[in-house]
Amino acid sequence: YCLEKTIREIIDESLRQQDGAKWWDGGRVPPKLHADVKARIQREVDSGITLRSDNPIDFTTFGELGELIKANWDIFGGIFDSQRAVEKVLANLNLLRGPIAHCSPLAEDEVLRLELSLRDWFRMME
Repeated sequence: YCLEKTIREIIDESLRQQDGAKWWDGGRVPPKLHADVKARIQREVDSGITLRSDNPIDFTTFGELGELIKANWDIFGGIFDSQRAVEKVLANLNLLRGPIAHCSPLAEDEVLRLELSLRDWFRMME
């Protein structure tokens, strides 16, 4: 949860600095991702529940966050050392995220793998 929120904040703040508050609709989001998020928002509206957020980035999946970074490498290349490393680390984190998100215990090896992947993530931003 904290990692996803942090990644969303990095993306949102970086794109806001570049393009302003309306960056989501300014051509920075790949069309399929834009449409998928719009559909998720509409599903929540149609369900009658309170929307989780008024910020579209909060409706992205973990994997889509990597897509946003790659699609805007002109901005994120100044934050991260390597696009390939971002892809690799996010893929590892995404695999490990599933059991955690569904309240399943992680084997000891997977806990170590998670800790190393988190270290890799923060190291890329140094």
